[in-house]
Amino acid sequence: MENILYVVSTPIGNLKDITLRALDVLKEADFIACEDTRVSSNLLKHYDIHKELISVNAFNEKNKLDYVITRIKQVNSAALISDAGTPGFSDPGLRLISAAIKEDIKIVPIPGPTAMAAALTISGLPLDSFLFEGFLPQKKGRQKKLKELAEEERTIVVYESVYRIEKLINELNEYMPNRHVVVCRELTKMFEETWRGTPAEILELLPQSTIKGEFAVVLAPLR
Repeated sequence: MENILYVVSTPIGNLKDITLRALDVLKEADFIACEDTRVSSNLLKHYDIHKELISVNAFNEKNKLDYVITRIKQVNSAALISDAGTPGFSDPGLRLISAAIKEDIKIVPIPGPTAMAAALTISGLPLDSFLFEGFLPQKKGRQKKLKELAEEERTIVVYESVYRIEKLINELNEYMPNRHVVVCRELTKMFEETWRGTPAEILELLPQSTIKGEFAVVLAPLR
C-alpha cells in the first residue's frame, strides 16, 4: 500500500474558493495536518467534514515531523493544509514535505488559491517573470533586502501584516519612490480593497480606519 501526503490548497478568504477535488481529498484522507486546528475546524465544519486534526505549525513543525511521518506510514494517506492558501508559500509545511520525500512517501499536489497569484492576476503588471519574496525580514537584513529590490527588474510580490503595512509603504517611498505599487487588502473577503499608485500616493489612499487584515503588495518592474 502506497503512503500519500496530499498538499491541499484552501481558501484565502471566501470559503467557496475551495476546489471539488480538495474537498474529496479532505474527506478521504485518514487525518489532516494543519497549521491551526481552530482555523481548520471552521473550514471543515462548513463542509461537514469530520477528521482528526494534527497541528503542524511554525513553532512545532520540527518536533512533530517524526510523529506525523510515522502516522502517515501507519495509514494510507494524510492531507496537509495551512490556515489559508497553499502550504509552503510563507506558511508551514516545507519541513514536513521534505521529510516525507526522504521517507519515499508520495507527494500529491491539490492546487488552489494563493494570495500571491490572486494579487498578481489583478495587478495589471507583467507576469512573464516575477519575484516572490513573501514576508520581508522584520529587522536584521530588511534595509539590505529593500536596496536589492530597488534594483530588481522583475515584478515583485511581497506579503505584509497589518502591523507593518504603513512602515513598508514608507520604506518603498524611500527606496523606490517612482515605482508603481498595487496594494491588495483582504483578498477574496468581504472588505477586499485594492490601491494603486506610487508609494506616496498609496500613503494618501491608505486610510487609518481600514488598516486591518492581510496584505499582498505587488511592485512594478524597474523600467
